[in-house]
Amino acid sequence: MARRGGGATSRFAAGIPQGAGKSATSALWWCFCVLFAPVAEAGLYTASDQVLLLSPDNVEALLINSTAAVFAEFYASWCGHCIAFSPLYKSLARDIKEWKPAVDLAAIDCAAEENRKVCAAFGIRAYPTIKFFHAYSEADSKGQSYRGPTYDVRVFRHMIIDKLENHKEPWPPACPPLEPTSQAEIDSFFETNNVQHLALIFEDAKSYIGREVTLDLLQFENVTVRRVLSTEEGLVTKLGVTEFPSCYLYSPEGNFTRLKVNIEARVFYSYELQRLPGVRRSGKPPPVAAGVLAKNSLEPWKPFNRSRVYMADLESTLHYSLRVELAAHTVIEGGALTSLREYVSVLAKYFPGRPAVMNLLKSSDAWLQNQTGDEISYEAFREILDNTAQSPNVALPEGERWVGCQGSQPHLRRYPCGMWSLFHVLTVQAKDAGGTDPKEVLSAMRSYVRSFFGCRACAEHFEIMAEESLVEVTTLSSAVLWLWSRHNRVNNRLAGALTEDPNFPKLQWPLPKMCPACHSVKDNGEHTWSQQQVLLFLVSYFSPSSILADHLEDESQILAKQREKHALLSQQRVERKAREASDSMTHPLPSQSTVQDDEGEGEEEDDDEEEEEEEEELRDGADQGEERAAADEMERKTSDTKPWGKPEVEVGRGRRQAHGRPRIVGLRIPQLQEDIVDLDSFVYQHYRAEAAQPPGAAATRVKQRSLQRKEEREPGPVFGLGADLDAGLGMAGLRPVEGDFELDAGRHRTWMQKRELSGQRIVEEAEMKRWVSLLSVGFSKVDISLCVILYFLTSMCLLAMCLFFKNRLRLRRVKVALP
Repeated sequence: MARRGGGATSRFAAGIPQGAGKSATSALWWCFCVLFAPVAEAGLYTASDQVLLLSPDNVEALLINSTAAVFAEFYASWCGHCIAFSPLYKSLARDIKEWKPAVDLAAIDCAAEENRKVCAAFGIRAYPTIKFFHAYSEADSKGQSYRGPTYDVRVFRHMIIDKLENHKEPWPPACPPLEPTSQAEIDSFFETNNVQHLALIFEDAKSYIGREVTLDLLQFENVTVRRVLSTEEGLVTKLGVTEFPSCYLYSPEGNFTRLKVNIEARVFYSYELQRLPGVRRSGKPPPVAAGVLAKNSLEPWKPFNRSRVYMADLESTLHYSLRVELAAHTVIEGGALTSLREYVSVLAKYFPGRPAVMNLLKSSDAWLQNQTGDEISYEAFREILDNTAQSPNVALPEGERWVGCQGSQPHLRRYPCGMWSLFHVLTVQAKDAGGTDPKEVLSAMRSYVRSFFGCRACAEHFEIMAEESLVEVTTLSSAVLWLWSRHNRVNNRLAGALTEDPNFPKLQWPLPKMCPACHSVKDNGEHTWSQQQVLLFLVSYFSPSSILADHLEDESQILAKQREKHALLSQQRVERKAREASDSMTHPLPSQSTVQDDEGEGEEEDDDEEEEEEEEELRDGADQGEERAAADEMERKTSDTKPWGKPEVEVGRGRRQAHGRPRIVGLRIPQLQEDIVDLDSFVYQHYRAEAAQPPGAAATRVKQRSLQRKEEREPGPVFGLGADLDAGLGMAGLRPVEGDFELDAGRHRTWMQKRELSGQRIVEEAEMKRWVSLLSVGFSKVDISLCVILYFLTSMCLLAMCLFFKNRLRLRRVKVALP
């Protein structure tokens, strides 16, 4: 038997081989393999099975000179017996998970090409072969072969204990003492050990319960477990022990108290001892006190019942799933779109939510089913979630309000806890509703996790579980139990991990105190679950009548917030359109751009601008047929629908923008530049049409235009966004700017009077301008100027020639008259 070290909870070797200096490196490598091993490996085992996967790269570090004893299975993936044995080996790994610092399980696939040399080096000739490697095994060690029965986890567990108890020197450092204790050691225990609890398990010599519980508590602090045989008459008589096995707690004050459990068995002892005050997992922070949680200013702690489900958690899960997790996918297509349809369909059918939430889930499901394309945008789906159509009594609360899933730290529990709770509720609801497909909820859950769940390693682990055993689900009841058993398996794998909340340790659920009937033991003392009792408990626990509505936001408040949000979005949309309109006017499109005059732009006086308008009206009066009618109709529409106080003339047809500037409350718009339009490109067609008309036709049309101007409506009030009040625009919350309205109305009347005078003057001058126009058909002002200059130069030349010949003729007459 190994020698005892200085402490009662560990046994250390007196002498360690020279190679033991590598122990720290081996331990570091072991932790690396456990934490960072790939999720899926070729062969019969994966890292999620809590079995170390051996390879040529790590076999020496894990088996040779290791600080822990290792049981290694050498198998071939094609071997039928190996395949049949693998479930038992996985169960054993989960069963002794807490023993890992002292002993571990490993496996290697000898059928893989890269592993054949390793298996040959250890002398493997048959499969499966299990070998035991002592702690600090030497480099030439090939391990001890195990040839016992391979059909029972309990037999394997006892064999491992025997190997540890008979371990040769040096002893595995993390392994506690497994030999029975004596009364003398108990009397002096607290003199040499600083722990809060000493648990004494009284049992027969052949019982393994004491040693199993000792190893189960290996990773916990402030508690020590010792084994007391029934032959230790002094302690048995002192405490009055009559039942074997039984457990008593010995305190530093010298008091003995019997530990109360439902059944005197290993699982119940381990569970109750782990829940003792002050007991916590080694290396983990202590639980946060309730007073500290209540004083958290960032997010106040909400008192809750740990044995109940809260609707606030379920709605928070829906919010995060549909509005946060899905938002990472801007486009949802292919298999992901199918997964989303199945997920929302299951929610719409089985989620036991409030009326507003159910209405939203049903409308979302109907919208998804109606999409015939191969992809959708998340933005379009988000509009359905936010009820932008403003359908009555349709809403999903925004934000997270965790209650039963709140953690002691912001990064603990929450959404993963809510997701598990949500799918437990859905499986139970599907059973109560009498669904036709037993795998409907589980398949939807599997697809959603595979396509959208943010933790990809978690998604891969879940996919492995579903792939290997989902086929076993054949009834709605088995679907409820399958999800429960896989949830417990995940809890077992993550117990002690960084994701574990110290205030909410990951245990096998339901706990004995929650459902005593769910736990039972076999004839050999092994713990087992009563499946029928577990099913009854799950159906009752996750039924709609058991879900608490505490800490929920009132439905009317949710709908009011949604309406306020839509009103705000509508106002922002109107303001954005107004900004876009002003930007488009400040920076016109290329098709609306105009040719600027070289002599300067934007510096003309009001009189010049009015004269240009009068000339343009005269030219527009020469338009014929559809062109003239279209121009008049456009002018009427413009004067009726312009968003500002004064009418505005078209740009691009030889007209200039109006003088009035937009007035928008709280928004400063840059100065609009005057657009100088070059009419040369349009003059030819206008004047040619005018020349073809009989005299007086242009004047008649000008009179009609003047009369039409008189009938124009008075401008309406100007509102804060510079737009006439129009119910069709949907503008809400706009105030009329009265001062601006009066000023614009006065300017408009002055402008109308000028227009009438201009019309009269145009009638009088029309005849004269028509004849001038006839002379300049097809010519610009520059062309006319050049022609005048040429005419002048020609006249000068003709005059010079005339004077020259006149003088010449006079000289000849003088010569003829001479004698």
